[in-house]
Amino acid sequence: MLQLISITSICIGAYLLGSIPTALIVSRRIKQIDIRCVGDGNMGAHNVFHEIGPKFGVIVAVIDFIKGALPVYFAYLTGLDPGWQILVATSAILGHDFPLFANFKGGQGTATSLGTMLVLFPLPTLIGLIVYAIAFLVIKNSNFGCAIGGATIALILGFSQDWLLLGYAVIAFLFIPVKLLLDNPRRRAIRETKQA
Repeated sequence: MLQLISITSICIGAYLLGSIPTALIVSRRIKQIDIRCVGDGNMGAHNVFHEIGPKFGVIVAVIDFIKGALPVYFAYLTGLDPGWQILVATSAILGHDFPLFANFKGGQGTATSLGTMLVLFPLPTLIGLIVYAIAFLVIKNSNFGCAIGGATIALILGFSQDWLLLGYAVIAFLFIPVKLLLDNPRRRAIRETKQA
């Protein structure tokens, strides 16, 4: 019973931490705009990078990354097994994607997901991040680079036959385009407003 209360508390804390709308706070402080209403409409580092400035995009990416890593690391320190750590990780991602502090209209969760993965499986994630960075520098396309980096992480986990962590990685990466589809009506409205 005590462990259940502890797990529930950590999951709630992870969701609330994930709910801090970093990109929205930065866009309002720096340019007095709602980042969800400009650019591609995503509340994330990529949109901030293009609409507010590279420096601020990097800042948002790092903070969103930490939002994922910190609660999972705390769960690890408290001795929760990997299954419960994954539940904490999912809570942080859901907080970012559907933030309590931003009317549940959040980003796609790429940086936050990678933050959780760095704690859950550090080496595959580091390799995946390096592959992503190289792909991005060569192709100049963040989404494609992310797909290649994600596939690298999944491939390494597959070779290690860690099916629990592989399952988490696959679901986390697949939810990124799913969130994009969920946000399409709002993003389409932004595009139509620009064209009008």
